[in-house]
Amino acid sequence: MLSADVTSDNAHSNLMHQSDTDLCTARPFTALRWQSLDQTDRIFVTIMFFIKSLLVSSLVLGVQLHLHQPQRFLFVEVGGTAEIHCSLGEDVEAGVKVHWYLRRAGEVPKRMKDCGDGTNGSKFACKHQKYNTTLEIRDIQRNESGIYYCAHADTNTLTFGNGTTVIIGDSFTNSSSVLLLGPIAGENGDMDLAHLACVIRGVSSLVQVSWCVPGEEPAQGLPRTLEASAGTLTLIHGISIPWASWASGVAITCEVTFNSSGSSVTRRSVYAPSPSTPCVMLPVVAVGSALLLFTVPLSLIWIHCPPRWETRSRKPAPCTQRNQDGLLYADLAFEPPTLKKPRKQQGPRGKNVIP
Repeated sequence: MLSADVTSDNAHSNLMHQSDTDLCTARPFTALRWQSLDQTDRIFVTIMFFIKSLLVSSLVLGVQLHLHQPQRFLFVEVGGTAEIHCSLGEDVEAGVKVHWYLRRAGEVPKRMKDCGDGTNGSKFACKHQKYNTTLEIRDIQRNESGIYYCAHADTNTLTFGNGTTVIIGDSFTNSSSVLLLGPIAGENGDMDLAHLACVIRGVSSLVQVSWCVPGEEPAQGLPRTLEASAGTLTLIHGISIPWASWASGVAITCEVTFNSSGSSVTRRSVYAPSPSTPCVMLPVVAVGSALLLFTVPLSLIWIHCPPRWETRSRKPAPCTQRNQDGLLYADLAFEPPTLKKPRKQQGPRGKNVIP
């Protein structure tokens, strides 16, 4: 037993000496430990390491994926009560680390309620049930429209949900209109994306926009909001789909809902190939030919038959000429002017009066 311990100590001293003198040839200590294990121990260590990796991955994914808001859009009447739900995926201490943020158009997110303060006022209230939490907003007004996010605060991180767009009242006005814009042929290559935009003009607040692309799940970007005249808004909702899907000729649909009544406006757009060059130039050539045929005859007529705008000359008087001794005599005959006979002045009708 003693000899075995001495041998072990000597081996360890030789290994340390070898590590100090020749680092290039010495094998790591962990490699020696792994080689000293039998087949069963190696399998056990591998399984434990794999289980540990799965636990760490599940914890990381849990923080990233277990915040879900099932309501993409929520319509509420002015003065009503809005209830926004958020699924946490796990019980987080009765929601004490849950916060609610509001993102209005053109603004940064603003915290509206801290569920960990333990108070529920007359305006905002937090309701927590095991794996779900709900934000209740009473007497909601138009200026409280926007995108509401639930968030979970950890040590140094703040994880947000996917957001719920709250639409209050009716966003439709007399100047509201919907326009669907799509790219034309030749703008992109076959491997690029086709970007489409649904433009909603003249609305008083946010609207619900739903896209329908047959056979595709479109990637929607963040909506853009522009302030227009008379206090109205212009909203731009965009999506991106593969160019091959757009060029296949399928109808892309953009449906806009303005209020809780369910009535909506739908716009469709279909890919249109670019027309060929002869078809584009044909109207231009036809108009040019017609103008040429019209102006050439007028020019010829103007050259050969110019207009006579001068006054007519008087007819010359007849004359006779005689040559006598180198002298030229001319007899001019003038026509005497014709005198008009004066009209006899008639006296007044009636009896003659002798002066």
